[in-house]
Amino acid sequence: MEWIKQFIDIILHMDLYLNNWIRDLGPLIYVLVFMVIFAETGLVVTPFLPGDSFLFALGAMAAVENAYLSLPMLLVLLSVAAILGDAVNYAVGKYIGPRIFSKDTGLLLNKKHLLAAQAFYEKHGGKAIIIARFAPILRTFAPFVAGIGHMRYSRFLAYNVVGGLVWVWSFLLAGFMFGNMPQVKDNFHIVIFAIIFLSLVPVAIETWRGWKDKQARSAPVRER
Repeated sequence: MEWIKQFIDIILHMDLYLNNWIRDLGPLIYVLVFMVIFAETGLVVTPFLPGDSFLFALGAMAAVENAYLSLPMLLVLLSVAAILGDAVNYAVGKYIGPRIFSKDTGLLLNKKHLLAAQAFYEKHGGKAIIIARFAPILRTFAPFVAGIGHMRYSRFLAYNVVGGLVWVWSFLLAGFMFGNMPQVKDNFHIVIFAIIFLSLVPVAIETWRGWKDKQARSAPVRER
């Protein structure tokens, strides 16, 4: 359990860890931050990585006088990482997902769910891909499910690019503009926690709605 405590400590004191990584890695820090954003968006097994708070902290680091990190470099590099990550995630869902959903039977892995996913993304794909960027867990799985549902790639790519740019630029610029205000800097761990909490709200809402819909469908129909 020690690694969990370490992971939480990194998230809550990300500014301190970033300073150490910048000092130790030098130019290689750009490789590290690229890999973090790419992994969180591109690998289905890493939805726990702190994308929103990480971008905010990077923006704050770039605002420090004589900072090593360049804001323009981060904007370009991490936009590419986010867009490329979703593209890879979509491809994994498209080419591996259908093999998983190859049977007509099964509680979870059956073709009915695959067809339902396809219909959902044909109708709501654009909004789902963009909004999911701002919700941990959802942003990792949204492109994968879009790939499974065979959402038209040209359509997916357009929303992927828009969502990736808006997500990366909004958090980096927010960190750059507000991250070094005395009130924020002195309570950085609280700000990071608030970002994580607020970003999880959409996930909680969608989970609650799904539970309510399931309850409504399973409720017995009353005879008049």
